[in-house]
Formats: sequence, C-alpha cells, structure tokens
Amino acid sequence: MTDETTGTAERGAPGTTAGPTAPVPDFAAVGAAYDAYGRSARGRLRHDLVHRRLGAELPERPVRVLDAGCGDGETTLRLAAAGHEVTAVDASAGMLAAAARRLAADAGPEARVRFLRADVEVLTAEELGTDEPFDAVCCHGVLMYLDRPDEAVARLAGLVAEQGLLSVLTKNRRAIGFREALRGDHAAALGLIASGTDTSTGRLGLRTRGDSAGDLDRLAAENGLRPLPWQGVRVLNDHREDWAPGPEEYAAALEAEWAASSRDPYRRLAPLVHALARRVREPSGT
Repeated sequence: MTDETTGTAERGAPGTTAGPTAPVPDFAAVGAAYDAYGRSARGRLRHDLVHRRLGAELPERPVRVLDAGCGDGETTLRLAAAGHEVTAVDASAGMLAAAARRLAADAGPEARVRFLRADVEVLTAEELGTDEPFDAVCCHGVLMYLDRPDEAVARLAGLVAEQGLLSVLTKNRRAIGFREALRGDHAAALGLIASGTDTSTGRLGLRTRGDSAGDLDRLAAENGLRPLPWQGVRVLNDHREDWAPGPEEYAAALEAEWAASSRDPYRRLAPLVHALARRVREPSGT
C-alpha cells in the first residue's frame, strides 16, 4: 500500500514529525484512485523496480515470504508467480478481497498464497499461526502511515529467518518537496523544504511520514540484521503524473531508473526509499 505524496506542507522543526499521522487507512475506501495509480506507468515503475531488486536478493528456489501490508496483492502475485510461498497480510478486508480476486484470475500461483487479516503494526508469530520465521519479509508502503517505524521494524525483523531478507519500501524523508518543485509548484515546494518537515499530504488526502535510508538501516542493525545497499525508487519520472509511454519508451525509462536507483546523487532524490537487510550470523570470536 502506498499513497504518493504531493503538496501540503506540515510545519515542524527539522528532523521532527509535525504531528501524529492518521491510523493506517483502509484503502478499499479509496479503491478507484488506488487502482488507477497501480495501473499507471508510474505505479508500474515502482513495482518493476522493487521486484527486480527482490529477484536479485531472493534464492531461485521457492522460499517462504511474508507480505506485510499486501494491499491489492501486486507484490504477493509477483512473488507467487515466481514460485514462492506467500503469506499475505493486510488490515483491510476490502483490500484482501481485491487481492484474492486478482489471484483467482491467475490460477497458477493460487495454491501458494495464504491471506490473513491482521494489523501489521502489531503483527506477531502467534497471530500468523506459525513458529517458523520467514525467508523474506516484505513491508512496502506501510511505514509512512505509522507515527514511528521503530516498533514495526522490530516486529518484522523478528520474523526474519537466518540468512533471510527484510525489504522495506517507504516515503523518502530527504526528498520531500522535490516532486512539487519539478512540477512547477514552487510555493508548495518551498513550504515543504523550508519547514524541514517529515510529513506531507498525498493526493488521496492522507497525511504520510517519511524515513531516511540511514534511519532504516540503523533500525535494521539494531534488530540483528545487516543492512544491504539501499535504492531510490522512481527518481526520474515521479513528477510525470499523466505519463502514458509506449512499450519502447517505458522499457528505456525503466533501465534509466534502475541505473539511477543505486547511484548518488540520484537515488537520494527519489520519493521512495527501498531499504533491505539480511539476518547474517556473525562469525564467533576466537
């Protein structure tokens, strides 16, 4: 789940949250806008970039994956199609139903997916009905709706198996205001940048909060994981709201975005940050 942010500045001291965000919303209530974003070229770029990185980090053999905050099932379906066994969790019954409908339309991976309604922020192994940790835990587009990421990251990290992967996609705190500037809305950009805010209001009318890659890496390390190189998602085309490229243009854009996603200074200006970390047993001292 993700709300692409635009526009309204929330004043606050640099490095602080301007106030509590709203509870994690039920995206079924804004389903039309959510669906439209998922089908857009910008939405496809996000999913294609994130899934390419996941494919590079996950084993080729089937593994157990937790999709925490699965939304309408885009990540779940891609992982299941790749042969993985997926537990898809969301707090919204409506979004779980939408994901189940999408899965039913593609009978191939259906047997490899289990849906569960639960709140990601307080998710436990007991609630998941398993004592086994997961080979990968994905949490994409959820942290931005929480007042703080600490507890959620700790809980998710605790569900990662030895050699397993944690994948977090969220709003990039360091780039708030950049999209508005590229679109020519300089008044909104000035308000967001000068205030030092880490929150803004998105086009769905929902207030979201950002984290930096450094913050996410620190949280992963504090919870026993080793951070991997992070990526910035949708650096070059984020401001192109009505962009409708043909296949060749989209393919070229995807490759340019992939190149920018792992390189400074480009990745630091991306609206979304994709932070990954792995549970690696440290060698014992002699």
